[in-house]
Amino acid sequence: MRKVTLLLLTLLLLRDLAAVVPFERPMPGHPRLLMTEVDQTRIQADIRSDSTWTRLHEDILDECDRIVNLPVLERKQIGRRLLATSREALRRIFFLSYAYRMTGEGTYLSRAEAELLAVCRFTDWNPSHYLDVAEMLAGVSIGYDWLYHQLTDSTRTLVRRAIIEKGIRPSTDSKYNWWLEAENNWNQVCNAGVTLGALAVYEEEPFCFQRIIDRGIVSVRLPMKAYDPDGAYPEGYSYWEYGTTFNVLMLSALEGVFGSDFGLSSMPGFARTADYYLHMVGPTGRSFNYADCEHENGLSPAMFYFAQRAGDPSLLWLEQHFLGTGYRANYLANRVLPAVMLWGSGTKPGHLPAPSALCWSGGGVTPVAAMRTSWSDPQALYVGLKGGTAASNHAHMDAGSFVMEADGVRWAVDFGREDYERLESAGLRIWSNAQQSERWQVFRYNNFAHNTLSVDDSLHRADGYAPLPGIADEDGFQAAIVDLSSVLAGELRTARRGVAIVHKQYVVVRDEVASLPGKPARVRWNMLTEAEVTVKGRDRIELRQEGKRLELRIDCTCPFDIKTWSTQPLHAYDSPNPDTRFAGFEATVPAGQQAVLTVYLLPQGARPRQDDIKPLAEWNTNHRTDAHAAWPGK
Repeated sequence: MRKVTLLLLTLLLLRDLAAVVPFERPMPGHPRLLMTEVDQTRIQADIRSDSTWTRLHEDILDECDRIVNLPVLERKQIGRRLLATSREALRRIFFLSYAYRMTGEGTYLSRAEAELLAVCRFTDWNPSHYLDVAEMLAGVSIGYDWLYHQLTDSTRTLVRRAIIEKGIRPSTDSKYNWWLEAENNWNQVCNAGVTLGALAVYEEEPFCFQRIIDRGIVSVRLPMKAYDPDGAYPEGYSYWEYGTTFNVLMLSALEGVFGSDFGLSSMPGFARTADYYLHMVGPTGRSFNYADCEHENGLSPAMFYFAQRAGDPSLLWLEQHFLGTGYRANYLANRVLPAVMLWGSGTKPGHLPAPSALCWSGGGVTPVAAMRTSWSDPQALYVGLKGGTAASNHAHMDAGSFVMEADGVRWAVDFGREDYERLESAGLRIWSNAQQSERWQVFRYNNFAHNTLSVDDSLHRADGYAPLPGIADEDGFQAAIVDLSSVLAGELRTARRGVAIVHKQYVVVRDEVASLPGKPARVRWNMLTEAEVTVKGRDRIELRQEGKRLELRIDCTCPFDIKTWSTQPLHAYDSPNPDTRFAGFEATVPAGQQAVLTVYLLPQGARPRQDDIKPLAEWNTNHRTDAHAAWPGK
């Protein structure tokens, strides 16, 4: 049966793929994935010499001691996904294999073998949702490789067969391998899992599995193109952590085995993407969670990979915080935590320099900008602004949306992701981004639930694209501009939004809009907040939260009415949104007229002057020649 499987794999790959490099390269012995014996020795030296690494190592061992008292994993599928089981399998096997290699303690070996046997006896790893296979394959491959010489012959045989038949073989079936042509995180995660599997069992059929590896090297370039030009990740902060982490697992494994990642890490924008991830977190520790992302965050192993390669320890400014004991539960839940010990080797957490740049912007499919007044002051001002399109993967109708922090409080927030399983169980088809898609009936996905402009109760254009020309980073004026004209086409003639931090004291949001001839426009200016909202007059709203205050002061060149809106959704399938509310106003722009809508976001003690804010044409944002090049409007 195994010979037939390998023959089928070989024939399929010969038909579909030309090797990118000579196959049957020399292959080192086990362990070969990610952490060689030389790496192991270096990590053990770090553990002895640095208290942070000592504590993290001991925390991993403590967690392994807890795991050994749990029942072994069972095949539990939820809806269309086995993903939770696959992720826990990866976490357990990675942790236990690390613990055994570092200590030689037989308890960890026995339990890792038991987990391997349990998942490899599953009927399948759910290839119809191949992410489940990929994560399971990653964990099983690491365990097989790292424990190879200690596993019994029968265990090695069973695990090897599962890697090939339950893991790699489905990746050659067109029913399951659509992700080979995807330009999103699915491609990165699935190719990483399959590549780790092929490297783990390489000697079984070098010609066949080299083809698998070569296929991955070609395929993964598709999502990696999305990092061009500056490293901004189209799917947002949380999916950066997911897709990029598996991407670097793949690159690290290739480089460790072959001494090369075959140019993948040199693709445009990829080496710069850690800056994107770093700037997407505000002083409160919450992320700019646009698209299907969560605002919570924690330790990111991939950041240690980028810091090591760039020789830039400031990229770990936030990671040293997430290594603190207060985040222990968070980082022990991270299924690839042992990779931190590998990629962080030689780093001295707790003695890292702050990043130098206070402003950052990136172009591409989802252009985004972030500005702050300080890295070290938890009371600092912070603003994130995004452009882009609702037609990209995991996107919302949130072009023009922003988040804002001051005085240690996030005042302008984003709901973030919805529960996929609940929406799918309700029968909604949420994975189409077309204008008429059921996706836009979901409350959290459409423009009315985001901190942007809406016109005449209409949805944004799903195929519209909002470029972000760049940022201004001048003394006393940090700013970014996004052009919403395409997103609001048919509702407005033009629409441009600028967001700025002025004199390091307050934030201003300036919208310059023009209505269509013969058609007046009712423009809704919306801001989601967790604060208590009090209307203080015809042009002022007061927000109170955590003993702090923020004033919204409104200045419009057309008539407007202050409004507040409920965040209670209309459908049973939507998540409830307790302790949130919308604050803002509606302005009426006469037909064929231009209007300026200016909102000052004033922390306590801030005193704005109207002459501080010039027309957007006079904001000196650096021009981005790539602002629209990465989104052809497909």
